[in-house]
Amino acid sequence: MVLGMGESGRAAAELLRAKGAEVIICDSQMNERIERVAARLRPQGIRVEIQPLAYNPCRIDLGVLSPGIDPSVPLVKQLHAEQVPVIGEIELAARFCEKPIVAITGTNGKSTTTELVAAVLEAGGKRTEACGNIGKPFSDVVRNSEKLDVITLEISSFQLETIETFRPRIAIFLNFAPDHLDRYRSMEEYWRAKLRIFENQGPEDYAVVNADLDLPFLAARRITIHAYGKEADYTFRDGWLCRGSEKIVLQSETSLTGPHNAENQLAVLALGDLYGIDRSVVLDVLSNYKALPHRCELVRELDGVRYVNDSKATNLHSMESALQGMDVPCVLIAGGKDKGFDYTAIRDLVGRHVADVVLIGEAQSRMVEAWGQRTKCHRAQDLAEAVAAARRLARKGQTVLLSPGCSSYDMFKNFEERGRVFRDLVRDLT
Repeated sequence: MVLGMGESGRAAAELLRAKGAEVIICDSQMNERIERVAARLRPQGIRVEIQPLAYNPCRIDLGVLSPGIDPSVPLVKQLHAEQVPVIGEIELAARFCEKPIVAITGTNGKSTTTELVAAVLEAGGKRTEACGNIGKPFSDVVRNSEKLDVITLEISSFQLETIETFRPRIAIFLNFAPDHLDRYRSMEEYWRAKLRIFENQGPEDYAVVNADLDLPFLAARRITIHAYGKEADYTFRDGWLCRGSEKIVLQSETSLTGPHNAENQLAVLALGDLYGIDRSVVLDVLSNYKALPHRCELVRELDGVRYVNDSKATNLHSMESALQGMDVPCVLIAGGKDKGFDYTAIRDLVGRHVADVVLIGEAQSRMVEAWGQRTKCHRAQDLAEAVAAARRLARKGQTVLLSPGCSSYDMFKNFEERGRVFRDLVRDLT
């Protein structure tokens, strides 16, 4: 039984069917997207069930859980009660994977680093494909991995919750900051989920880790990175990306800026060295990389005001990184689904880098309470009203920055839709 008919659930069902399993896939709702998935799966002999309340667990040998589904839902509890093994799509694919894996996790920067890693490996002659929490599901790539040399995998804490044997050849842990407190009961629980990336590694494997992380004993060989002054194997000093005392490249000569991007770049440099890829090849990738949409993406400049789309900032750590890149106090558009963050933790930063903040969504009242004494706060009913308000407030030389610090699910399907709506609204300004 596969629970969840998103992309990872669909891919898990197809992988299982290709391996000869009898597959039931279920979801709690029917909509146009789910109907398209069902129409694809039924001809393959995969049984589709919508709104299942219960099954006779004796008929089920294995449950596969999609990462968006909370393991505490009743159907999962029923499988556990009947001692049916329940794993995630990542673990399922790992059991059929015959290629080495480079896995990337962290609170922020995963997608950028995953794309850079894949680009460096390809440029260095190693056939790979980026997958997992970015792009294709892991199961799809495993099914068609004959021509690959290595798999590049972005992996989230939700996906790590349900692993058992998953073992990356190289595990990269970029950073750790509060997030997903609407899913986890505590930061400790979130931390334990992230640490699972290392649990099956051995002494011949590598762990590329941020030197700030207070990690337990790791069986893998540890390589450290740091972008904020602490000693590490790879560091960011005086604008230079360095390995030990060796200055490799000025960050200004690459396509990304800021210490938060330096963490990603240092991890990629370490990865390139581990694979023996010529340094000039790695630097060429770092110089020509195009940033992903919705990550500090310049939409346009109008009347001397820059409009920047950072919709991917779904937690406070991401928002901090964007604000630290502002030379002049900006007009910030923030808010969304409240994930339980302590917004007072960045009150001083907001006070220094923000002239006005326009707030939307479920979290706006708590943000006003946290920031209102130091920063002028304005409420908006929706993103269109927020963009209009920011337009009125912004002065020549300032930036209007959409960096919500929250997830999008109270108002949008996902952060991509939120970013696209912001982009369209800004392009329609006259």
